[in-house]
Amino acid sequence: MLLIFLDTETTGLDPQKHRALEIAYKIVDPFSGKTLNRFESLVSQTPEVWAEADPASLAVNGFTWEETLEGISEKNVASEIINDFNRMALGEKEGAFICQNPTFDRSFFNQIVPVELQVHYGWPYHWLDLASMFFALTLKRDPKNARCLKESDLSKNAIASSLGLPKEASPHRAMQGVDHLLGCFQKLIL
Repeated sequence: MLLIFLDTETTGLDPQKHRALEIAYKIVDPFSGKTLNRFESLVSQTPEVWAEADPASLAVNGFTWEETLEGISEKNVASEIINDFNRMALGEKEGAFICQNPTFDRSFFNQIVPVELQVHYGWPYHWLDLASMFFALTLKRDPKNARCLKESDLSKNAIASSLGLPKEASPHRAMQGVDHLLGCFQKLIL
C-alpha cells in the first residue's frame, strides 16, 4: 500500500464558494519511507473566484492575486494528477490518502478531479487523518494523558509540538504542509 500525503491551499473554507489555489502531494512507500512521486502546482483562478476569497484564508496562506496568475488551470492540474496516479497504478486497494483535515482537502481535491473520474480510474477512496492516528496512539500509549486531550491538541502544530517537531512555517504553502504532515506521521509512527 502506498500513502498519498496531500495538502491544499484555498481561497476559503467553503467548497461551495471557494476554490483551490495550490495543491501538493507526495506518494510514499510507508515501509521504506521512500518518496516515489511528488507534485505541486499553483492553480489559476478567475477574477470572479478571487473576488469571493476569504481574507482570513488568504492571511493564512499569503497568496496574492499576482501569484495566482502564475498557476495553471484546474483542468491542466487534473490532467497532471490523473497521469501521475494512473502511471503509479494507484488503485483503491493500493493506496490511501493522508491529510491533516481530509474532509477539507478532499472537497477541494474533488473540485479538481471529480469523484466520477476517481471512481472511473479506481483510485483509493480512503482518506485518513493525522489527528485520529495521534489520538488513537496516545490513548494506547498513555491513557491517562489521553483523557486530558482537548480538540486544540489535535491541530497539526500541536501534534508536531508534542512530538518535538517545529510548527509549520507561515505563510502556509501546500508542499510545506505535505512535508510537515509527513514529518509528523513518521515521528508518530516510527
